[in-house]
Amino acid sequence: MTDSASFSERHGYHSADVEITTREDAPEDVRAAIMMLGYAAGMGPGGMRDAVCEVLLKRPDPNNWSAGNIETEVHRLIDDAPWYKVYDIAERIHAEIAREDYTGTKQAEYARRLTQFFREHGVGWQMEEGRIVFRGSEAFTLATRDAVATMQQAGSPTAANEVHEALKDISRRPSADVTGAIQHAMAALECVAREVDGSTDTLGQIIKRLTIPQPLDGALHRLWGFASEQGRHIQEGREPGFEEAELVVTVASAVSVYLLRHAARAESR
Repeated sequence: MTDSASFSERHGYHSADVEITTREDAPEDVRAAIMMLGYAAGMGPGGMRDAVCEVLLKRPDPNNWSAGNIETEVHRLIDDAPWYKVYDIAERIHAEIAREDYTGTKQAEYARRLTQFFREHGVGWQMEEGRIVFRGSEAFTLATRDAVATMQQAGSPTAANEVHEALKDISRRPSADVTGAIQHAMAALECVAREVDGSTDTLGQIIKRLTIPQPLDGALHRLWGFASEQGRHIQEGREPGFEEAELVVTVASAVSVYLLRHAARAESR
């Protein structure tokens, strides 16, 4: 808590998360927020223009030298930028903030406020460690976060890395690698299933031996079949959609956590 905290921050008031409606877009409000939060973090018009021009590979207008004219130029550049470059600009601003931040707090504050803005305006992105990454449903967030932590704790770094790769693929801009996300999510689940089963069989062969109650085992087998068809043996005109990829990553992560926790409980008895 800082002395400059606003009324809402001091008293813990904030808007509820809005349903995600913006993914492959950067509406006017998003563009404005990224720029204004940069200024609020201490970036001046000149520094802001340098950062934006570097991302867009644009030459700064030599005829603009006053602060007001430079701000107008920055507005125009951001307004005209492709949607995915706007998020690149947000990452660049985050990196540049550190140059003049002697308190060591402004980067974190920029990321926090930007992510909060995204949540309150239904934007399906968030900033983590200076990078704009995919933000899914609450179930997606909980499942993937728990999966990585549980896998690492259980000594399954390969599975945890596969989840990380799935998150990277689904976060790609301008187009998410949905097939890659599905492949990596199911690879993580297969790693966990092999460890629990103590075999090197494929997931399809292992499912019937896992401690998953009926009829959920049947649903998992269908998920494996879907992932095999859509993620590995994709057919022309049948590419999976973004929502399907999010669903597979969520379910694969949740099932992995269930299997590892069930195995840990069984060992402790």
